[in-house]
Amino acid sequence: MKHLKFTLLICLFAAQTGFAQKKIELNEIWDGTFKTQVMQSANAMPKSNQFSRIEQLPSGAQVINIYDFKSLEKTKTAFDNSLFKDIESIDDYSFDKKEEQLLIGTNSRPIYRRSFSADYYIYNIKTGKLTPVANHSVMAPSFSNDGTKVAYAYKNNLFIYDITNQKTTQITQDGNKNQIVNGISDWVYEEEFGIVRMFEWSKNGDKIAYIKFDESQVPEYSMDVYGTDLYPSQNKFKYPKAGEKNAEVSLYIYDIQNSSSHQVDLSEFNDFYIPRIKWTNDNQYLSAQVINRHQNDIKLYFIDGNTQAKTLILNETDQAYVDIHDVNFFDDNQFIWTSERDGYNHLYHYDKNGKLINQVTNGSWEVTNYYGIDSKTKTLFYQSVERGSIYRDIYAINLNGKNKKQLSSALGTNNAVFSPDFDLYINTYSSVKTAPVYTLNKAQSGKIVKEVLNNKKLENTLKEYQLPEKEFIEIPAADGTLLNAWILKPSDFDTNKEYPVFMYQYSGPGSQQVADKWLDSNDYWHAMLTQKGYIIVTVDGRGTGFKGADFKKITQYELGKYEVEDQIEAAKYLGKMPYVNADRIGIWGWSYGGFMSTNCILKGNDVFKAAIAVAPVINWRYYDSIYTERYMKTPQENPTGYDSNSPFFFADQLKGRFLLIHGTADDNVHVQNSMAMIEALVQNNKNFDWLIYPDKNHGIYGGNTRLQLYTKMTDFILNNL
Repeated sequence: MKHLKFTLLICLFAAQTGFAQKKIELNEIWDGTFKTQVMQSANAMPKSNQFSRIEQLPSGAQVINIYDFKSLEKTKTAFDNSLFKDIESIDDYSFDKKEEQLLIGTNSRPIYRRSFSADYYIYNIKTGKLTPVANHSVMAPSFSNDGTKVAYAYKNNLFIYDITNQKTTQITQDGNKNQIVNGISDWVYEEEFGIVRMFEWSKNGDKIAYIKFDESQVPEYSMDVYGTDLYPSQNKFKYPKAGEKNAEVSLYIYDIQNSSSHQVDLSEFNDFYIPRIKWTNDNQYLSAQVINRHQNDIKLYFIDGNTQAKTLILNETDQAYVDIHDVNFFDDNQFIWTSERDGYNHLYHYDKNGKLINQVTNGSWEVTNYYGIDSKTKTLFYQSVERGSIYRDIYAINLNGKNKKQLSSALGTNNAVFSPDFDLYINTYSSVKTAPVYTLNKAQSGKIVKEVLNNKKLENTLKEYQLPEKEFIEIPAADGTLLNAWILKPSDFDTNKEYPVFMYQYSGPGSQQVADKWLDSNDYWHAMLTQKGYIIVTVDGRGTGFKGADFKKITQYELGKYEVEDQIEAAKYLGKMPYVNADRIGIWGWSYGGFMSTNCILKGNDVFKAAIAVAPVINWRYYDSIYTERYMKTPQENPTGYDSNSPFFFADQLKGRFLLIHGTADDNVHVQNSMAMIEALVQNNKNFDWLIYPDKNHGIYGGNTRLQLYTKMTDFILNNL
């Protein structure tokens, strides 16, 4: 009997000590403690059916290694920066079509979200010779298809460097900062159409098509740069806000042999965008997508490179808006077009004259990625949400829409990188339970050939923290629509207790926060808050993505109406749960999510006790033309839609605790938004907190910035919710 008591005592002691939950510290979120091991980006090499990637050696040197897709074994090192004193780091690289030369960028200097300039060199893999493209930094260099020339942008003009004779030809002459931009997108195209290079080589390399932006009439935005000098400086750039003048765009084709540019006649259009240009696989024809300012009428043209005559190939309209997608051409110029015309995002097959052959995918679900076609078997590969909008799977289907096959099996998020010959693919799988796992799979069956990389070590580390697992639930909106949500409860959750709830969301059109995938930094922060006794909930309201066009486009003309209603209704729903303290519900978000959380603390002032808004839009009149008008039209056309849901106009309704955060160098959502909100709150004599980060952009990071930011937000929550 004494022995039994002693054994029980040991077990109780072990339960209280050895198996106690380890607490997450904020610094661990940012110091790499929870970092996942990743397979560095694989860049396909079509000619050799291999892939390349940048890797860092223990010595600190960076190399570009080439791997065989079938064995995943390294075949050779294409470049080693330790052999060249001018290449301190490999910031960017690309192969020519023959895979005999490399363009290597170093000393890169960021410009906006995607754009940068760098010092570029041409490296001949056979000879080992390294040659500078220019004696200054350049933007977006690109090999001609025959590998004899490189085109690039510099100071808003386009240039061609001839590798053979080492001579440079200037294509355009009129480039000038904040006036004329040749071949590179302006700020708003880069941000909203997701593109930087706006010039393209023809297949034979005898022509270059490019877009010219005349932004001389676009209003200018200025940002003070405080830096460390005695006096601050100013950064001025053209930023077209909603309803304001856009850059005037024009399309040109430059003939290498004649050294002359010819403009394509688009005079029938007024106030329009050219979001994509791409040469077809017929060297004679360039494709160009032209869309109206309202972005609900898009036309695809084929343009004769010799005569500049254009032929309308496809025209698509929508009552709300048409999303921009790349056109994917086959060898004979048939192509795949992506469209929501039947209410869901699907793939359509057209012939080279624009005649619809068939709808390849079909169903009340969305295609989320198109990987390409195996020309041997006429099999298309794509990613979709066929097993539910929070999941992602890989599928194969015949070009005629038959013989669909699900290649991935594990429920969660699957993504693929296919070999150029489409015989194999590298699958990345994760879920809320499984950290990323990389496997090599057969493309025709999905069968795993071998495991490449896993994160078991991280999963074992996390066992010490006993992190709560996301529970996926559905919460009804006011109209009965079921909304995807996840909930995180403390690991020692007790149904007999009442807990405060802290909600996180983004809510922007077509976005998604509720997905079955592995954790990000916010997830670890949220898990840390559960360890302090909070329940965390995220709800994807109406207007978010992957549940069909009607669900996504319900917010048209009224951004912030239905999304805010849904967050308020969700908070009320949660407040009725027996284990939720309805008097202690808060909400936070970043960017569009900050717009949302600000609206919620104002319009839902009887529901939310506290809110945090990071880099929020406060008034849609302050945001850019392409994004805002896509959903709202212009302020001149839709003033009520702009004003009735902009928190700037409801500052007098603040009751709860509010923390407003912004960076002064935010070129995307300008700090002007927060300054306007601060002034409105001050004039309404409201008590609130605010935090400004000097010279930090929309991401608010660098050094200890993120750690300090999340420390501030944590303290705010602990003290006010």
